[in-house]
Amino acid sequence: MNLQIIINGISIGAVYSLIAVGFCLVFSILKFTNFAHGAMMTAAAFAGYFFAVTTGWGLFPTIIASIVSGALIGLASEFIAFRRITTRSSSVFYYFVSSLTLATLLEQLVTIYAGSSFITYPGFLSTTSVAFGSIIVSYIDILMFFCSIVALGILVFIIDFTKIGRAVRAASFDRPTTYLMGIDVIRVIQMVFVLAGSVAGLSGVFLGLKYTLYPTLGNIVIKGFIASIIGGLGSIPGAVVGAFLLGVLENIIIFYFGSAWAPVVVFFVMMSFLLLRPQGLFGRQVVEKA
Repeated sequence: MNLQIIINGISIGAVYSLIAVGFCLVFSILKFTNFAHGAMMTAAAFAGYFFAVTTGWGLFPTIIASIVSGALIGLASEFIAFRRITTRSSSVFYYFVSSLTLATLLEQLVTIYAGSSFITYPGFLSTTSVAFGSIIVSYIDILMFFCSIVALGILVFIIDFTKIGRAVRAASFDRPTTYLMGIDVIRVIQMVFVLAGSVAGLSGVFLGLKYTLYPTLGNIVIKGFIASIIGGLGSIPGAVVGAFLLGVLENIIIFYFGSAWAPVVVFFVMMSFLLLRPQGLFGRQVVEKA
């Protein structure tokens, strides 16, 4: 098999893993899918772009700006759209409408301030790629991979080895009991949305750097959602493994059969998991609220 295909698949799989982890974080504690995650990612990516063109600063400050913007958008989203979900029982219809309404609102705000045309980030890198023999790897792909791995490592450290991480794990296991034990569950949920928004901002800026920016960029989060289904909704290791598998599979299909077949095969894989193993590779069977 062509090693170039594998490398390309791993690089885009790294970004898919960030998107999948964003879904996973919210689902693990609230047991519903945040359909506004893609719009949050898009808004944070555009915030990074405006920061770059306004200040003229370099690549890494732009990445940091997108991460911070995503965190703030995530926090605001929890307060505006999801606080009622976290504080009282609501219908499935409310969960669904809240996510889609927030997604539409964010997309409209981006369209108003950025227009509907495609936008490219400033040229941060003087050299775009590096060759390793017959294999050519873009610097953006290398950056995407290593920054994604570092971000995932930080996230795992927070979840596994910090006080707030233990609270998140407790609330994801049994939210009412966690509340009775004196833990501020609302603050824990806010932290989850901050973390999810941060990885959304990071994935958004990388997708903008690799491709381009446009108001419906968030539609690509379906890949992260599929990756989380493959790995198991609510499982961070599963989301990461599923994302890398999806990235490699997608590139193999595009190389051998053409880009038109990639969505078909990916959709077939997703349906196969939903029918044969709905809990995914590493997840547990749960009842999703939306």
